[in-house]
Amino acid sequence: MGNLQIGLAVVGGLVLAIMVGHSAWSTRQHRPRQAAPSGPEDSTQGQSPAGSGIEPELDTAAFDLAHFSVGLPESRPILDALIDVIAPIALDGPVSGEAALAAMPATRRAGSKPFHIEGCCESSKRWETPVAGRRYSAFQAGVQLANRLGALNDIEYSEFVMKAQSFCDTINGTPDFPEMRDEVARARELDQFASEHDAQLGFVLRARNASWSPGYVQQNASRLGFIAGVIPGRMVVPGGSPGLAATLGLSFNSQAAMADDPAQSALRELMISLDVAQVERKEHAFARMCEAARTLAQNMDGIVTDDNGIALSNQAMEQIGAELELLYNRLDERDLSAGSPAARRLFS
Repeated sequence: MGNLQIGLAVVGGLVLAIMVGHSAWSTRQHRPRQAAPSGPEDSTQGQSPAGSGIEPELDTAAFDLAHFSVGLPESRPILDALIDVIAPIALDGPVSGEAALAAMPATRRAGSKPFHIEGCCESSKRWETPVAGRRYSAFQAGVQLANRLGALNDIEYSEFVMKAQSFCDTINGTPDFPEMRDEVARARELDQFASEHDAQLGFVLRARNASWSPGYVQQNASRLGFIAGVIPGRMVVPGGSPGLAATLGLSFNSQAAMADDPAQSALRELMISLDVAQVERKEHAFARMCEAARTLAQNMDGIVTDDNGIALSNQAMEQIGAELELLYNRLDERDLSAGSPAARRLFS
């Protein structure tokens, strides 16, 4: 073999080696970032599914807060004249909890609005969802004036009357229904207020360079207090006390979370969300949202943007925070403070 052939062979070998090396480097660069092996600092953190040995937790935000309570003796009354139409029901004599429960309608909605019946307990003199083993001296039926699906309309009011009347016929009660025209007008006004003061915020965290695997996202988020939700691709920061809505939410592509091999799923963005009216002001949820977004962006090499992909500066976040304080004040003035039972029902 001549010197020329030998030289060409050497050059060819070098080119091949460079190509193989570049291919390996490129593969590493485009492979989604993976969660680090669990260490002592991760052993006590809340985690989520998708191949990382993470236990699912209850996603309190997934529940409809407007549904009936379970009727425990210590439960508070549900109906509130501020956001409900209430029809008193007079009785000829006490009615047992068993009879009341048997007379309840099959569904607890009138159209898209929650429908409730409460009884005044003969022994405690308190209004509550009927419970077996108790006796009630009076009842009241109610339907919610508005929610995020709109204001109570004539058809829904009529359905409310029919359901309440059927209950009354069964227990020999006499209802006193408010004037439909007045209540529908009140529903429209409340719906208008709610529409003007409903804030659901979302920050988008986008990858700058390498994409992320679901496990990588979950590991970083769990260090900030997020736990797995019941929906794949969703994590939450639990509310301040049991039964409350989640303080913050974090979501990413659910298909990636359910992939056969989540480690190979490539995520390039996730969303951190806050449903303002569902969380008490004292939780400082927006400040925690901003801090979580900044920390994740730093730790995961990402950038925080709005829905349109525009980067959010600290100054922009501060401005949003100032506007939220005004919103909190308006809700307080209307006796619909963020995180209150009435606000959680209205903004649902």
